[in-house]
Amino acid sequence: MSRIEYSAEIAELLGRVRRRPLAGWPWRPGETVPEGLPVKQSWGWLFVPDGRVLTLVNPRDGVVSLPGGSLEPEDAGDPGRALAREAGEEAQAVIGEPHYLGYLYDRVGSANGGHECARVRMTAALHAVGPTAPDPASGRHYRRLLVAPGLAVELLGWGAPGLRQARVAVATAVVQLGVPAAANETIEEVPPAGVTFTA
Repeated sequence: MSRIEYSAEIAELLGRVRRRPLAGWPWRPGETVPEGLPVKQSWGWLFVPDGRVLTLVNPRDGVVSLPGGSLEPEDAGDPGRALAREAGEEAQAVIGEPHYLGYLYDRVGSANGGHECARVRMTAALHAVGPTAPDPASGRHYRRLLVAPGLAVELLGWGAPGLRQARVAVATAVVQLGVPAAANETIEEVPPAGVTFTA
C-alpha cells in the first residue's frame, strides 16, 4: 500500500478534525424523492479530474463537510441550483451540471422544524475554486481540501453508510464526468488565491 502524501500544514489541520455523530438517516440511492416529502438540503460530491473531491473544514470547530446546504426561495425548489449556489458561497466553487444520486430520509426532520424531509445528494464536476471569501451565512473562511472519496468518508465520520454513498458518487462520476475510478490519494489544500481545474 502506498503512503498518502500531504504537507505538515495539512497534518496539523487533520489533527484538529472533529467528526459529528452519525445521524442514522437511511440512504436511498437512485430513488426519486417521494411526492409530498419536502427537499430541505442539497449537498454535493464535487470531483476534480483526478478523482478527488472537495471537502470543507470549519476552522472554528474542525468539523468536515461536503459543499452544500439548505434550499432557499431563490433556488425555486431545484436541488441542483441550491448546490451550485451553496458551493459558490461556502467554497467559491464553480461547478458543472449536477447529477442526482439519491437522498437521505430524515424522519426526525431536524432540517424541517420537526417534520420529515429529504436531504438530497448530487455529484458534479468542479471546474474552479476562486479566492477564499467568507461564507455569507456564517462569516467563516472554510479550509478547502481535495481528498480521495474514501478519505472524505473517513474525515466526515460517516462510516459504512457514507462509504455506500461515496461508491454511488464515484460510479456516477466515472460515467458522467469521466473521472478515474481510483482517485489520486494526495491530500491537498486549495490555495487561498484559488485554482482552475483542467481535464
